[in-house]
Amino acid sequence: MENQKGFKISQYACAVLLIVSSIVMVAYQVVHIDDVAGGLLYYVAQSFLLAGSIFGLDQYIKIIKRNDHGTHKTQ
Repeated sequence: MENQKGFKISQYACAVLLIVSSIVMVAYQVVHIDDVAGGLLYYVAQSFLLAGSIFGLDQYIKIIKRNDHGTHKTQ
């Protein structure tokens, strides 16, 4: 159980780090270059997509476990 908790913490830390790093890189480019490169926008989109997937997938699994959709009852 402790291993699973550490895994979830590392997932959330990775997601938050991706979001923060993309925001910092965009802010740095805007301040120094007054423009945002296309490659950086691609990185920002991918990092937000991955972070959203990490948080959303975990929530989806929690809902499935709570509602117990794994067993279908027949009438």
